[in-house]
Amino acid sequence: MMTGTIEPRWLSDTEQASWRAFLSGGRLLMEALDRGLTPHGVSLAEYEIISMLSESPSRQMRMSELAAIVVQSRSRLTHTATRLEKRGWVSREPCEGDRRGVLLTLTDEGLGVVGRLSAIHVAQVRAALVDRLTPAQFAALGEAMDVVRASLSADPAAPVRLD
Repeated sequence: MMTGTIEPRWLSDTEQASWRAFLSGGRLLMEALDRGLTPHGVSLAEYEIISMLSESPSRQMRMSELAAIVVQSRSRLTHTATRLEKRGWVSREPCEGDRRGVLLTLTDEGLGVVGRLSAIHVAQVRAALVDRLTPAQFAALGEAMDVVRASLSADPAAPVRLD
């Protein structure tokens, strides 16, 4: 509970314009990438999950670890994993020695889906973002988002500190 009032540090006109561009540009980008995968029977969230699993040497991850990587709640990841499991793209099994842990494993069929869609997705990422920016702008975007990710990923559920 807050006891005092916080005097806001209002955004300058330039900061406000950048903030609004980030909000709308980020949403438009995610929607465009999602729409680009929809004709292939997969959502961006689903593709991200199977793609991350495909990059793991064992093609499997603990669901809690995967949820943190794809920035989804465990509940949302569970629902998405259920859809992927019904398609035969992933399987779930308990973690050895940890009754609460669950491993999500990419099946051979799921790996085939990633293989078929990866070139399509990369082309869409290039067309929607990478090729629209200069290499310096794209590098700056990555650096800026890495700072944000690092500062917020320690406890994603924690409120943003105002001090």
